[in-house]
Parts: sequence; structure tokens; C-alpha cells
Amino acid sequence: MISKNTVKKILNLLLKSGGDFADIFIQSRISNNLRLDDNKIENVSSGYEIGCGLRLIYNDSTYYAFIDSIDKDRLIESAKVVKSAINASKKVNILNLENRKTNYRTRIFNYPNLTEPEIKAGYLLAANDAARETSTKIVQVTSVINDIQEHDIIANSEGFYSENKSVKTFMAANVIAMESGEIRTGYRSYALTRGMEIFLRKKPEDIAKEAAQIAVKMLEAVNAPAGTMPVIIGPGFGGVIFHEACGHSLEADAVVKDASVFKGKIGKKIASECVNAIDDASLKYHWGSYKFDGEGYPSKRNLLIENGVLLSYLTDYKSAKKLDIDISGNARRQSYRDIPYPRMSNTFIDSGKEDPKDIIKSVDYGIYAKEFAGGQVDPATGDFVFGISEGYIVKNGTLCEPIKGATLIGNGPEVLKKIVMVANNLQFSPGFCGKNGQSIANEVGQPTILVSSITVGGTEI
Repeated sequence: MISKNTVKKILNLLLKSGGDFADIFIQSRISNNLRLDDNKIENVSSGYEIGCGLRLIYNDSTYYAFIDSIDKDRLIESAKVVKSAINASKKVNILNLENRKTNYRTRIFNYPNLTEPEIKAGYLLAANDAARETSTKIVQVTSVINDIQEHDIIANSEGFYSENKSVKTFMAANVIAMESGEIRTGYRSYALTRGMEIFLRKKPEDIAKEAAQIAVKMLEAVNAPAGTMPVIIGPGFGGVIFHEACGHSLEADAVVKDASVFKGKIGKKIASECVNAIDDASLKYHWGSYKFDGEGYPSKRNLLIENGVLLSYLTDYKSAKKLDIDISGNARRQSYRDIPYPRMSNTFIDSGKEDPKDIIKSVDYGIYAKEFAGGQVDPATGDFVFGISEGYIVKNGTLCEPIKGATLIGNGPEVLKKIVMVANNLQFSPGFCGKNGQSIANEVGQPTILVSSITVGGTEI
């Protein structure tokens, strides 16, 4: 997009009046969005944007500017404005920019931008028909296909130059079923860092059918029990509890701000011995994966918790320097308009050794929380409330009636200590994570786990 010599010139200009660190983030992005509602395509939109963000760090302060252009003269003028914010005696001069190396390799076979909108619309219409054919109780189907193609160039004052090209494709179906005045919802999403070839692996019709089956099944739901009891949390999206109630507290900017319950806990036991937690942005084709992070550092596998012991935090450049720990490759940003922060990528509790069926058989009375709806979390304490969108009563080791109106109320760090069984059926689920006004692609995961006791807010009288 622009030459390496121009990038080097801008970095040297940023550092001319002093500074500890500078980087430049150049991005071009093509996005496409389709939405189906009420049996027809309601929205088709496409967009293209290109721009650049310039950052200068001096002590604890960050100075940032962005422009919706990669014109050389405009970039130089913007760099002059940013550098004028400080006047330090230290001078750093970048002599060369070295291409940063990575082992992350992926291949795209069917670029979404080259796929006609009519073909994508056909996927959504087929999904709509499949959901409605599942049951006469289906009253509404909403589905979307979104795709993004990005090209990023990141260079920094450590002398590294990184280039990242990625394609992400996302589909979701939300289905509503109704019977005798009762309304229930089913939701399924599917997304990978791939092109339209993702639908060779899983058909849009199957995604919509799964959502419809959940909605219909939940029409049979009985009032949820209330009280403290064993809770089995299902694989895949069940990992959202770890993500929200614990994962954000492992992001190092929260640690720096004294807003994390895990501050000062490196090397200490924070979970039961059967818990191993990982963040791995280098998992090929996963929704939260990338070659380089928003600061140009290579993605990698970060073991956060091993056998219950906290080993590391997720860092960006600034928090790693502040805490004097390694850079983990987790600096992420929504676009060139945004400052990067430590963020999760593909974050999950790793597989254990138990058979999922044995976990269910071990519970005399409790609930099985398979899918979650909205929730609230206090990242400083880990206290959470999560609604259960799909759950079941467990009696004498058997899954019984589906339940409605159930919530889980607890504390993330305490739940980590109460995990007593971890199954061998690790699954992942894609989504989006919001932080500091930025939304990014993120994947959660876990196998089936058993928590010895959680407070269940129910509706049973």
C-alpha cells in the first residue's frame, strides 16, 4: 500500500522529539453484509475503507492520530502533529525495518468479495426454508452473513515490519418458535477465518435447523429450580463464562489498573488441578485467529492456567513493559481508528480426561446449562449473572426436562476452584467481544465441565 521507506521515515519522524515507542498501523478493508428477515432479504450492504493510525508512547502517556488516507504527505503531516505532543531529550533512530517472521500460514479458496450477492442471498433463503420446515411452530427466522477481507501493515520502533492478510466469514441464525402464547428462541452461529468455503464444511441449512430445533425444544420447558446445586456447563459456548468472568481479568491492562482479581497471582493456584486454560491466536482458521496482532507481534499459544496454577497474563507492548513480563501477541484493535489493547483471541479451557456421559451420570440433582443468553460481569471482582437460553434438569444422572427462566449467579474465580470434572470433548463457538468501545472477533471454548455448586436463580415456586 505504501513503501517500507515511507513507513520508516514516518516512524523516525514520530520519534524525532523523543518517545519510548512508536508504531504505524495501515489498513484496507472490504466488508459485505446480508440480512434476512420475515422471509426476505432486508439488507445488503458493502463497504471499503482505507486509513492509517499513528501512535507514540512516552512514559505512561499515549498519543494517537488516525487519518482516512494513506497519502504520504498527509501521513507526514499527521506524524508531525503527534510528535509535537512531547519534547524529550532521548532520541531513537530506526535504521532498518526487518520483516517479522511467523509460522502461521493459511489459504483462502473462495474470496467472499468475489462471490455474487445473489449466491449469498441464496444461502440465507435456503436457511430460512430449512428452519421453517423444522416445525409449524416456527414463526420468525432472522439470519445474517457477514464477511471481511483485510490487509494490514504494522511497523514499530523496535525495527519490525509485519504484514497481515485475512478473510473472515460469519453466519448466524436466530429462530423464534411459539405455542399457546409461549415464545422461545434458538440461536446458532458459525464462523471461521476462511472464505465462502466454510459452507462446504457446514451448510447454512444445518445452522438454521439447529437453531430451530432449540427454539422448539424449549417450548417444552418447565420452570427452573432455584438454589445452590451442581451445574454441568456444556461444551463450546459454555466457555463464555470463563471468557467474561475470568478472561478479562487476565488481560494485563486490567492488572496494571488494579482492576483484576488476579493481580499478583502469577505462580499461585487459582483453580482446581483439572483446569488448564489457554489463549491461542495461532489456531489455524479459527474465528479469533490472526498472523500478527495489532502491534505487529506474532500470534502464539499462551498457557494461562496449568493444573490450576496461574502462569501468565495477556499483554500488549505497554502493559508488558509496565509489568516487566513477556509480550504475548494479544494487542488487538477494531480498526486503524483505534488504539490497541490486550484482548483475548481464541480462549478456552482445555480438554480433560472424563467422558461427558460420566459427568452427567455423576449428578443426582442439578442442572445442565448448554447455552447462555445475556449476562453481566464485574471484571474487578469476577461476580457474574448469566441467563441460560438452553438448559435441562438433571435427575439421577439423566438429562430430563428443559428449563426456562434460569440464571447462574456466581463469582468467576470461585467457580474455577469448584470445577471438579473436565470432559474430553473440547468445542469452540464464535462471537464478538466488546471492550473500550471496540468490538472484535473472538472465540470461546471448553469441554463439558462440572462445577460442584453454583447459585441458580429459577422460577419454580
